[in-house]
Formats: sequence, structure tokens, C-alpha cells
Amino acid sequence: MKALAKNREVLLGFIVAAIVLAVGIRAPVFLTGESLVNVITDTCFLFMLTLAQMAIILTRGIDLSLAANLALTGMAVALVSRAMPEVPLGLIILLAIVIGAALGSINGALVAYVGIPPIVVTLGTLAIFRGLIFLLAGGQWLTSKDMSEAFLSFPHANLLGVPSLIWIAGLVIAAFWILYRQTQFGRGLYAIGGNPVAARYCGINIPRQQFIVYTIAGAVSGLCGYLWVARYGIAFVDNAQGYELTIIAACVIGGVSIAGGIGTVSGALLGALFLGVIVNALPVINVSPFWQMLISGFVILAAVIVNARSERPIGKLILASARKLERKA
Repeated sequence: MKALAKNREVLLGFIVAAIVLAVGIRAPVFLTGESLVNVITDTCFLFMLTLAQMAIILTRGIDLSLAANLALTGMAVALVSRAMPEVPLGLIILLAIVIGAALGSINGALVAYVGIPPIVVTLGTLAIFRGLIFLLAGGQWLTSKDMSEAFLSFPHANLLGVPSLIWIAGLVIAAFWILYRQTQFGRGLYAIGGNPVAARYCGINIPRQQFIVYTIAGAVSGLCGYLWVARYGIAFVDNAQGYELTIIAACVIGGVSIAGGIGTVSGALLGALFLGVIVNALPVINVSPFWQMLISGFVILAAVIVNARSERPIGKLILASARKLERKA
């Protein structure tokens, strides 16, 4: 399985490189350093949210409300900035993370302790969060003129020549890598997705793990909510509308199994990068947004088929071994 995952990631990496080169041949400006940095910067939101969604999918769950959480948190902190422009930026960021985590914990509590299916819970909270945005702002849009200069400047700042968004995404990626690879909690997520019954017998507190991953995903969404609003200078009900499907698509393309228990950080990042390149590259060569949707849809279907086929031989092998044992008996 590890060899398969590595081969898949290598292939996906080659595909991304081939797309970049092909678009670069058609439009050489796409291969400039500034253009490629912009592609990475634009994909930072998807990198962070894909890894957050991956944590939930590993436990056989799903969160359809991540983008709505992002939009609601972004509106909340934008309103704070308008009402109190003197509030320190660090406090704004902390507030965004806390609000996002609180919203995520609602999902976690309903899934883990009430036992409602994740897709039902998060579909409901998606609608609730979107409705709350309208109520908070009274149906108004907030633009850059409503936000303080410090609020808006941070996502556009550079440190050592690298955009701050890339630095933040790098820290989030490193945190998730440590979580998945170096902690007992992270290994427990794979165990829950692989075999919940066995995980329970091994002493893993499944409800607690589920509650925590939804809360973590919410915190990441909250952080992205502030960064999104500050980067684009607008907060309204439809911020990141439909982005939850892009996040799930990045997970699937990157080899994260919807059935749970399978997925790697590198694969998820490559899946996000693939979609980020598609979104940024196709407009450069004047491809219609509708073709972008069509191409993304075909890629998602292909990834699901590959995932299903890669997991099927294990069952066949077990059945074949069982039949051999029956014949010998």
C-alpha cells in the first residue's frame, strides 16, 4: 500500500509538472518566478483546508461546512475591525481561530456524542453558518474601506521575499505532518478509519478523537477566514461558496480514501496543488470556467476509480487465502 501511495504521488507530481510546462509553452509568462509564486500563494488556502479535511476523512467522516465556517469567521472579524480598528492584529487572528474552533466543535459534538451522521450534521451547519453571516451583517457587504490598514496588510506582506501566506501555510503543513506522523493521536486517526472496532478495543477514545479533529478543522477554517477576507478585501454571504467541494476533491485526487484510514500529507498537498494549477493555468490560455469545472469533474471521477481499484485487491487476496485454507481443511 505504501508503494502504491508513493507511485501515485510521483505520477501526480509528474502530471502537475506537465500541466505547468504545457501552459508555459502556450503562455511563457506562466513560467516566470512571480507567476509561479502567485499560484502557490493562491493555493495556500486549499493546502491548509485540505489537510484539515483529511483529518476528518481519515476517521470516516466529512465536513461540508468548512467553507461556510471560513466565510462566517471572516465576516465576524471584519465586523470587529470595522467597529474597533485599533484592535491588535494578533488578537484578530486569535479571535478568528477561536471562533472557527468553536464552530467546528459544534460539528464535533453532534457527530461524536450525539451520533448524527457527519454529512447530515455538516450539511445543516453549512446552511446555518451561511444564514448567520446574513444576520450578522444585516445583508451588507464589507469591503476594504470598512477594514483597518493593519487588518488588510498582513496577508500581502513579505518575509525574506516570501509572501506571508506561504509562511503561514508552511507552518500549518508542518503541524499536520507532525500530527499525522509523529503523534499517537495522529496514528489513532488512521486506526479509527481502518477498523473502528479494533481501534476501540485498543483503547482509542473514538468520540474524543472525532470531536478534536472537527475542532481542529474549524480552527484552520477560522484562520483561513481572516486571511481570505484580508487578502481579497471583501466579506459577504457568498465568500468561498462551493469551496467545500474543491477541498474534498483535493483530498480524493491526492489519494485520501473516502472510506477512511488512508491518506498522506504529501498526497493531499499534491491534490491541492493540482487543482490550484488548473484554476490558475486555464484562464491564462483563455479556457472557459465551464471547461475548468468539466476537467475538474473528470479528474475527481478518475481519482475515485483509482482509489476504489487500489483498495480492491486487498479484499481479493484475503478471500483467495481463505478459500485455499478451506480446500486444505
